[in-house]
Amino acid sequence: MAHLVGFWESRAFYDSFMARSHDRLAAAQTGTYKDPQVRLFEHEFDVKVGFRPAFGDADVLRLAHCQVREDRVDHFVLMQEKVWNPAMAGSPGMLRGMVGRAPGEEFLVLSMWQSAAERGKYRPERVERLALRAQIAADVQAIAGDVVQLEPSWTV
Repeated sequence: MAHLVGFWESRAFYDSFMARSHDRLAAAQTGTYKDPQVRLFEHEFDVKVGFRPAFGDADVLRLAHCQVREDRVDHFVLMQEKVWNPAMAGSPGMLRGMVGRAPGEEFLVLSMWQSAAERGKYRPERVERLALRAQIAADVQAIAGDVVQLEPSWTV
């Protein structure tokens, strides 16, 4: 499985790419992938420091794709800001991150880490305590994610 993450300077640039170049590029890649899933998330807020899509200092990317219950969106966002962000910001090796939102109740929480060893210090028991404090089970219908080892040669 591969996770491809793209960042656009503005919605206008994204729309221009989709209108002018996407179909031609997609046609040239036919048969090179299977079952793609594509989502467009708008930046909601940063985790730790001002997010910038630079990957030279990061070895690991953590993606958490969250389907939030419609009546719990405000609480979910508040808990991201008040519980999860401070916890991640205080973790050794966590560089920066961001929370993005797709239309409706779909969110992507992305965090960049110095290394897998540093990300590993963010222990499961700590995550469980934070999840209880944030009432994640009440907020989220489904969550999927991955810890991705970045491939520098794929960075453009």
